[in-house]
Amino acid sequence: MTDSIKEELTRSSSIIARIDPASIRAAADVLIEAFRNGNQAIFMGNGGSSADAQHIAAEFSGRYLIDRPALPGVCLSNIAPVTAIGNDYSFSIVFKRQIEAICRKGDVAVCYSTSGNSENVILAAEEAHARGAKVISFSGDCGKLREIADVPVIIPTKETPRVQEGYLCASHIMCHLVESELFGNRAVFVDRDDTLAPNIPYCSDPDLFVPYDDVPSGIARLNEAGFKVIVVTNQSGLGRGYFSLDTLSAIHSKLMDVVEAGGGHIDGIFYCPHRPDEDCGCRKPRIGMGLDAIREHSVNPCRSYMVGDSDADMEFGRRLGCRTFRVGKGVTFTDAVDFILDDAKSRRILPFS
Repeated sequence: MTDSIKEELTRSSSIIARIDPASIRAAADVLIEAFRNGNQAIFMGNGGSSADAQHIAAEFSGRYLIDRPALPGVCLSNIAPVTAIGNDYSFSIVFKRQIEAICRKGDVAVCYSTSGNSENVILAAEEAHARGAKVISFSGDCGKLREIADVPVIIPTKETPRVQEGYLCASHIMCHLVESELFGNRAVFVDRDDTLAPNIPYCSDPDLFVPYDDVPSGIARLNEAGFKVIVVTNQSGLGRGYFSLDTLSAIHSKLMDVVEAGGGHIDGIFYCPHRPDEDCGCRKPRIGMGLDAIREHSVNPCRSYMVGDSDADMEFGRRLGCRTFRVGKGVTFTDAVDFILDDAKSRRILPFS
């Protein structure tokens, strides 16, 4: 019995892993544009999809992860209008009729249908188009709905439970993208060794760890500009047994104390303790540390930067969606800070606007 449960979990995760990430990105972009322009997102679906529509609408009108202003996400699945319209007219127009009442040019209709052929959803999507709204669809790999949507997010299966699992996961990622890009913090991710301090291989003595002279003032300038500063560092010496967690903590405490004495502060330090052969998801250039930092500090990676001295650092930043700057060979941390502040100003990343 346990094996069959494992097989179900594997089947679900394998389908979710095949969802096109570009379609989720495109759906988020449509919603971001609508919210920035003062428009609303209108959600709909039947049965389990109705529950999913209500759930995701509430992620916007309430919150997903970040404390921020409410976003206008509304759902058409309320029992009174659905039963009234179904009784007085036809169940086929329970969503279309409500679209006629509230949908305006620039709004977004977000339509859920496992089959892609739910008549009442399709009629509502067509009416939304007629009123100048865009349509995002979540469905399996079948049906008419995906053909008429501006952005179809297709779950690559026809199995109803797997479709619903897939589009809930995709919808959550969409919520995260929208929320972080509209309200997320700006951050500078920074490597530690040979970026903030000379590299002492597998450093096991806090006295040997000495940050570069320009690091405290540089971090203070980033703080003053409104950037969170987050250190991300591979520390396989911990996994190799070359030093203890207490030693690593003492080194990082020293780093934070030196920075604070210079007028700045570090918002977070994330480290990977694994050896390269452990094939973990957090050792740079993999982005596990970055994803943890994004969640913990509500960071918008599109408005953030990565500073480091290695190919792995640069690849980490690119994968995370940040702009990157490489130090070393005469290029200092001060040079990195100058670049970031100039680039942020030219791109009108707040507070420079």
